[in-house]
Amino acid sequence: MDLLMPESGLLFWMTIVFIIVFLVLLKWGFPSIIKMVNDRKAFIDDSLRKAHEANEKLANIQKKGESILQEAREKQAAILKEAAETRDAIVENAQDKAREEGARIVNEAKIQIETEKQNAIRDIRSQVAELSILVAEKVLKQNLSTDAKQMELIDRLLDEVSSDNKKI
Repeated sequence: MDLLMPESGLLFWMTIVFIIVFLVLLKWGFPSIIKMVNDRKAFIDDSLRKAHEANEKLANIQKKGESILQEAREKQAAILKEAAETRDAIVENAQDKAREEGARIVNEAKIQIETEKQNAIRDIRSQVAELSILVAEKVLKQNLSTDAKQMELIDRLLDEVSSDNKKI
């Protein structure tokens, strides 16, 4: 029962010890504890502020990343458009060159045909001249004693030549 009802001397010394401990804690303990709690609170507040700033920076970086990505897409589209235009220009240029080459080949063919035509005409004239010489030779070989025979032969040969010209 002494514990439930302590003696007055014990109570006095316990009160004195409590006051001394309380004063020591008040002088050195509580300020240290309060300082540590305040430091911890400042550290937590600083960490929260830094985390908030980091979140803002991350959001800004994401926005910048999206804008850079959008800009890259636009540049890609512009490059693809330019490449398509270049391709179309190259194709058009190649088609123009092909048309020019085709026209040149047709013109060369026409010139060659005309040249061959002229050669054929020269050949025909040469053959006509040879035939004329052969006709003249035959005429001279035959006995052309009379004028009637000469005229008859000339008419016949002219008819043959004119019928040959109609065939050609």
